[in-house]
Amino acid sequence: MIGEFTGMSRLGSQKFVIYDARTEKKSRPDPIALGELGQVLSEIRDNEGGIKFMLQEIKSRGFQPDLVMYNTLFQSLAKAEKPCLARGLYENMAGSGVVADEKTLTTLAKTYGKAGWACNAMEMWEGMKSNGWWPIDFGLYNTLLSMCADLGMEEEAKTLFEDMKVSKYCKPDSWSYTAVLNIYSSGGNANKAMALFEEMCTVGVKFNSLGSTALIQCLGKAQRVDDLVKVYEVSSQKGVEPDDGLSRSLLTVLSQCKGEDANKVISCLKQANPKLVSFVKLVEEEKTGFETIDKEFKGILEDVAVEARRSFCNCLMDICRNRDLQDRAHELHYMGTDYGLYPGLTTTCGLFETINAKRACKA
Repeated sequence: MIGEFTGMSRLGSQKFVIYDARTEKKSRPDPIALGELGQVLSEIRDNEGGIKFMLQEIKSRGFQPDLVMYNTLFQSLAKAEKPCLARGLYENMAGSGVVADEKTLTTLAKTYGKAGWACNAMEMWEGMKSNGWWPIDFGLYNTLLSMCADLGMEEEAKTLFEDMKVSKYCKPDSWSYTAVLNIYSSGGNANKAMALFEEMCTVGVKFNSLGSTALIQCLGKAQRVDDLVKVYEVSSQKGVEPDDGLSRSLLTVLSQCKGEDANKVISCLKQANPKLVSFVKLVEEEKTGFETIDKEFKGILEDVAVEARRSFCNCLMDICRNRDLQDRAHELHYMGTDYGLYPGLTTTCGLFETINAKRACKA
């Protein structure tokens, strides 16, 4: 009866009912029954309580899990994103003499990688390499590369990336390249980042907004505007849809340059977000009144995700300061505060007294 429900997580509660009925009737569940129960748990995301119950049952009944049961439990813990429990179970497994296989190490490495546990994740990875094993889940590569990108682990990422290139089973995909591109870009290594971009063009890897955004910001900081324009144009041709992140990166670069370089960046930004370019030009015109700026600024914010609004406002203020438009920068700061972008500040503090006075006069 228990086996009939394997693989049907929506019926997991019924399986527990059957299991409880057996225990109430003093019928000792055998390892197979526990294994079936563990299989259901491996398919349920919010399963920490069930896993702990399983471990208690195994311990209290004196069962010694075999490798299959351990791997089932590791899958459950991976689904629940519980690296602490997974590490404890792995130590228990090693102490009991059960030897891990490629499935064990793949699951553990992925669990640790998602949690950002770099040392543990790379230990599992090295264990696989030393045994000559390839991951059974090739998503592991991208999980570890993403972890390396988040933690700035350039050398480890480079090793993983090169392993993928020579693998017969798994070649780098768009997300693999993006992770490495993010590492080079966030580290300010424009040469390596640009070389990787050229490689992506050569091998025909699909571009995405995350990689393009990171590279554009890196090239902007390095003042390599011509390369920036090239990256934007190629990304656009490859079908990358401009999002808030890409627009914000272009806006950030625009705040750092003047003259011809600024015009080149504006040409890219005009394709990505023409409304934003119109607002920048409006802000730069001294004759534009406060009420007009306020109205248009509100429209800009409405088109931007909530979490990105403050950074957009900061970039716009930087553009004003870079063009010696201090009063306009103060006005934007006032508006940003008025719209709740700067918690803790109010439009009644000294910085905004002059603006408040102007608004009162116009009213």
